[in-house]
Amino acid sequence: MSPAKAAAENVRAGRRQVTISSPDKVMFPDVGVTKLELAEHYARVAPAMLPHVRERPVTMHVFPAGLRRPGIYIKKAAAHFPDWIPRVTVAKRDGSTSMAIVNEAAALVFLAGQNCITPHFWPARADDLAKPDRLIFDFDPPEGTDFADIRAGARATGDLLREVGLVPFAMTSGSRGLHVITPLRRDVGWDEARAFADAVGERVAEQDPDHLTTAFRIAKRGGRIYVDTTRNAYAQHGVAPYAVRAKPGAPVAAPLHWEELSDAGLSAHSWDIRTIGDRLESEGDPWKGMGRSARSLRKAAERLAKL
Repeated sequence: MSPAKAAAENVRAGRRQVTISSPDKVMFPDVGVTKLELAEHYARVAPAMLPHVRERPVTMHVFPAGLRRPGIYIKKAAAHFPDWIPRVTVAKRDGSTSMAIVNEAAALVFLAGQNCITPHFWPARADDLAKPDRLIFDFDPPEGTDFADIRAGARATGDLLREVGLVPFAMTSGSRGLHVITPLRRDVGWDEARAFADAVGERVAEQDPDHLTTAFRIAKRGGRIYVDTTRNAYAQHGVAPYAVRAKPGAPVAAPLHWEELSDAGLSAHSWDIRTIGDRLESEGDPWKGMGRSARSLRKAAERLAKL
């Protein structure tokens, strides 16, 4: 006779206790990761994660049946969300919607309890959604790509960003590729930010046309790595650092020290839900204090135009 399953468990998150229903529900069948383990992960990484996601609208990638069924993306904060999770009203084409803001560890844990495996956040803060404070470059490879080529593309992007006065940061996606992110002073709107990101992507792809492309259509990529700049637009979002990805093995999007891009052993899923805690304990957060590196995108665009 199998042991009875717990109806609920409490997870301590900061100053709150968050109740996780169906804690024994298996979210990742291949490795046996449960909903409780997912919630405990977000409680554990919250001190490192929160500075990068506070005051940003969250889009939730939710899997009511775990990875046994496809997930859904949810933007609207449900009516049953607790009052201590703030909301922001976000304009959209046919009106507006109310999105949750994650400002404390308990909110991350609560979302996990709602079967949210991966939270995604806007590269803009709620007090001024018209002006981004991050740029995101997503290196999206086809299956079978040598990860050395992805690392090289990310390094080249960092070199160009530095040349125009910006400060690059890197992260494994937890899926297939790498992200390069640069923090911004909020001195331009989305149109200027997207135009700059597109120009950077095109220059990087031109430098390595055998391995990189900015072609949106898969049929035109020719088996090359897609330098995706489309996240740099209003209402777009990017995967959060330390977020678990809805992939076999429960990999985690892991911020990197820039020099780790030269590590031949690096992969998109070098860390998972059960190993990222040890990395944080030994390395700390490689992105700690990222906001202090924010630079003017307007000045960077002027410099890029002169290159």
